[in-house]
Amino acid sequence: MYIGKVIGTVVSTIKIDHLQARPLLLVSMLDLKGKETADYDIAVDTVQAGVGDTVLILDEGNGARQVLKLDPGAVRAVVVGILDEVNIQR
Repeated sequence: MYIGKVIGTVVSTIKIDHLQARPLLLVSMLDLKGKETADYDIAVDTVQAGVGDTVLILDEGNGARQVLKLDPGAVRAVVVGILDEVNIQR
């Protein structure tokens, strides 16, 4: 899992069946200081996140398939939460 920021949407008119009607988001990974990194994912949205939202990403294929209740299914990353706040204790 990682924390990311939604930086855009992905539009695809032709998708495999189990992705039909599921929004796809472009998500930039955040470091511990909340800064965007050069790493990004395309993630299936399950929580109605939008551009600018800070989100929790499950980036592991088997877990992503379980969240979407797919067996089998080709999914790697899923948005599983919209974060209001992140606190790091030092």
